[in-house]
Formats: sequence, C-alpha cells, structure tokens
Amino acid sequence: MTSAATADRAALEVSGLSKSFKAVQALDDVAMDLRYGRVTALLGDNGAGKSTLVKCISGVYSPDSGVMRINGAERAVPSPEVARSLGIETVHQTLAVIDPLDVVENLFLNREHTRGGRIGAWLGVLDKKRMRSESREILGRLDIRIPSLRRSMSALSGGQRQAVAIGRAAAWGQQIVLLDEPAAALGVEQAARVLDLIRSLRDAGVAVLLITHNMDRVTEVCDRAVVLRQGRKIADVDVGSVTKDDLVAYITGARTGDIA
Repeated sequence: MTSAATADRAALEVSGLSKSFKAVQALDDVAMDLRYGRVTALLGDNGAGKSTLVKCISGVYSPDSGVMRINGAERAVPSPEVARSLGIETVHQTLAVIDPLDVVENLFLNREHTRGGRIGAWLGVLDKKRMRSESREILGRLDIRIPSLRRSMSALSGGQRQAVAIGRAAAWGQQIVLLDEPAAALGVEQAARVLDLIRSLRDAGVAVLLITHNMDRVTEVCDRAVVLRQGRKIADVDVGSVTKDDLVAYITGARTGDIA
C-alpha cells in the first residue's frame, strides 16, 4: 500500500476525457482526480456517464480524447489488464466472480501462484497451499469473515460475495480501487460491512472512487463528491461542506457550478 509520505497526494488525474457512442455524448471534457487515503463519490442520475467514466479509467472503453496520469505520469490504459498492472482494480456493479469456483480461486483469478519452477508454471501446477495462506491474510486484513475458503461462490450470501470481490480489488489494487454501486441490492447489515471495507481501504492509503445513489453512504464514508450530469462535470465539492440536499440538487441540475 502507499506510504504516509504519499497520503492525500493525487494517485490518478483525469483531464479532458470525452467518450461518445455514435450520436450519444456519454462524457464531455471531464476532469477529476483521486487522492491516496481519500474516498471520492461519483454521483449523477442514470445516464449521467458514471459507469462510462469508470470503464474508461479501468480500460474497458477507450476514450475519444483526454489524458490520464497515474502518480503524475501520463499513461494509456487500453485494456483492463494494463489497468491492473498500473494498480487500478475495479468492482463493477455486476460482480466478476465465478460461481462454481471457491473463494481462493476467485481471489486469485488470473493471478494464480504455481509451483515447480518454469516447468510447473508451464504445466499450470497450482500452489494451493500458498494461495490459501495468502487468502486468509487478505481477508483477515480487511476483517472479511467467510465460513470456509473452500466454499463455492454460489453458496455465499450476497454480502459475502461482494466482500470477496472487494477483497480481491483491495489485495491487488495497490493504488486505486473503483467501486460501482458495491452495496446495491444488499441488506442493511451487509451494506454496513461493505462500508467498513471501504473505510479499511481508505485507512490503508488507497485512493477509492465510489459510485452510489445513496446520499447517506456518501456522507458516511466519502471525503469529496464529483457530480456528473449529461456527461459533464457540474460539481466537485468537499462532502463536509455540503448537505445531502445540496448533493441531490447537483444531481437534478437545480444547483450547478461548484468546482473546488
């Protein structure tokens, strides 16, 4: 994770980001930054461009224009694999977990440890003992409680499945974690656990971007809020300086123009 020396410094800076889909301008000249040890809320009504922005940052979409800098260095992110190599991990609203696989296999999906040197790696001989040990460490560090690492994902509750997805992002996202509605469709207790995980990421110095429609969650865990409307950024504010009604006014367009 990041050191104290990098806390509150920009992990990611985006400027002039635009993306269209034929006649639809999904993003129009968007600028924002994410800082180490801070949670930034990304707000907006349906169709405002929130998920499109996340997908551009995470390499799912290629923007039409714009610049992205990570730790001050300009970077191209043409694919999710490149994003992950740069320390960007994403938890999309539709969880990318494989139901028949167990917890360990999902945590190390496409990052499996092998044994037996080059030959073992070529043959795909998995080091299951090492992966189980590291899985316990990952989940323990985030206080994620799973009854058994050998359980398939399909046997877990919605909250446990979400926790594993966030745990995977936390394990590999050494700099930036993007969360698209991580508590959607969860009960009150399960949603509270997800918020605890977000706090754990923040306290570990990770730069977190949270998409949510729930203003209570914004005021509970977020430091800043960026609001998109019809693909454009209309507000960038300190959460402590505004009310929930203010945030709703930005989202609906009743209030605009506050860019810190």
